[in-house]
Amino acid sequence: MSKTEKVKEYAKKCGADLVGISSPERFEGAPLQMDPRQIMPGVKSIIVLGFRVFRGTFRGIEEGTFFSNYSSMGYGGISNIQMPMVLWNFCKIIEDKGYEAIPLGHLSPWRAIDENGEIKKGYSRPVAPGKPTPDVMIHHRIAAFCAGLGEIGYSKVFLTPEFGPRQRLGEVLTDMPLDPDPLYEGPAICDRCMECVKGCPAGAISRIKTVKVEVAGKMLEWGELDVEKCSIGLRGGRKVKEGEKGDYLQGRSDVKPGMHSPFYHKPPNVFIHGEAICGGRGCIRACMIHLEKQGKLKNKFKDPFRKETPWRVNWD
Repeated sequence: MSKTEKVKEYAKKCGADLVGISSPERFEGAPLQMDPRQIMPGVKSIIVLGFRVFRGTFRGIEEGTFFSNYSSMGYGGISNIQMPMVLWNFCKIIEDKGYEAIPLGHLSPWRAIDENGEIKKGYSRPVAPGKPTPDVMIHHRIAAFCAGLGEIGYSKVFLTPEFGPRQRLGEVLTDMPLDPDPLYEGPAICDRCMECVKGCPAGAISRIKTVKVEVAGKMLEWGELDVEKCSIGLRGGRKVKEGEKGDYLQGRSDVKPGMHSPFYHKPPNVFIHGEAICGGRGCIRACMIHLEKQGKLKNKFKDPFRKETPWRVNWD
């Protein structure tokens, strides 16, 4: 077994479901704010780890009965508990071999860019000319593409042949030389069915406008995402009509007025995250259902996920 195979095997023993390796050269042309080489100039390998999101964490949202499970166990629990533990233990073996390792999970609270990829105003500044603004934030989905784990779907959600849209991603930067995996060249996972567009309750994914990015010599394309609409729809809200009064999460000072929600008051977050009233109805659930019907995913189930019309906010 080669050194690369041993490293990947150990990552899975630590708890990762997916492991892929990219060379730093595949990030050539990346913005300074998203370039892993800015974090570790001597990086030789970018190891990307995938952590499955259990299909069952969407069940309560599908039924309209249990909203916190996806936010906690399908998102926050993975990002803030499972992933850090796996990355810590995985990095030990790399450092024990005399190589440096940087574990990277979800760095959202400290990143210098906003949801649209723009530098936050009044947030931070470069420490020297030519340096990026701290903190650099690697684009997890592009890193996973560079590591050969799958492709970016039309919804911008990362898709793998194992789990479709059901995984969270993290990385390890290291100066340990490893063999990079080839880019994914299997059967196309996303067939542009547009179920993500049709299923999104906020209409946040454009059917017409797209974003194109060249990565590792390949042109990637996904539907333009309206981040503000996504943020509202995620929480089960929608903008009220002109002159109409909304009651979106009463008592909150950090959300915009003039929206609706099925909750009278904001429930407390679990593992930092919360409010996933939408539960990825378009970008995750509709996509997952379509891919399972197509028989494209390796992680198979005895029964179909959707057995009847799913719950949704009744705006009547």
